Amino acid sequence: MPQHAQNTRVCRDCDGFATAAITTGTPHRDGTRATLRVACPACKGTGTARRVRPLGAVIK
Repeated sequence: MPQHAQNTRVCRDCDGFATAAITTGTPHRDGTRATLRVACPACKGTGTARRVRPLGAVIK
């Protein structure tokens, strides 16, 4: 039987990859590089999009 994937709301700006580690190029004493963690500004680092109500929807 085929398995159905869940319908998840993925952020359209980051495509679900909400956080990126960017190297600054500055080395630490142990030889590793200093990195910055940057979150997607659209989803605030969650990777999911909020549900949007259609334009013609009526609120009761």
